[in-house]
Amino acid sequence: MSTKVGHPATEELPRDGGERSTPLAAESVLLASHDTEGSRAAEQVALDAVAQGGRLHHLVIVPEFWQSITGDGWRINASTEHDFCEYLEGRIEQEIMEHLTRVSRKAQWRGIDYSASSRHGRLEDCLIAAAKAADFDLVIIGAPRPKGHPGLRSRIDLNRLLRGLRVPLVVVPHPGYGTAGG
Repeated sequence: MSTKVGHPATEELPRDGGERSTPLAAESVLLASHDTEGSRAAEQVALDAVAQGGRLHHLVIVPEFWQSITGDGWRINASTEHDFCEYLEGRIEQEIMEHLTRVSRKAQWRGIDYSASSRHGRLEDCLIAAAKAADFDLVIIGAPRPKGHPGLRSRIDLNRLLRGLRVPLVVVPHPGYGTAGG
């Protein structure tokens, strides 16, 4: 799925145009995030890193562990399993669209050309493929969450990712590092 999302800025506007949280500056950034606390920190850095008039491509990766969630522990028959899978896919799609809409609004407010896509599979493979598909100056992701903080239990093979990327990778620290429980 690849989609161009454009919505009027109506809520949750980003920081003032002149205030930047990062010294990074790029014309084209690939951001991988999935709407957790840590990935929202990466989103902020990505939005701050893209120059006005630049472009941000937002990649949402649905990890392969979702394939094994079929509800077969309670299914009565194949029809019930099918219904559960359709429900789960619909919820994931709805959450992704809400997430993309929020980031799109922030990008539009800043004058950034925003596009988005989603992929399903191994995190590092999806990110490498997306980075190879277009010309990006930076790839930005969030760091793993510290113990005691909510979020997805997805794992990424950083060695594989680093070997596969041909552009700089920025890993944004989770905001919970340095706090109690982090």
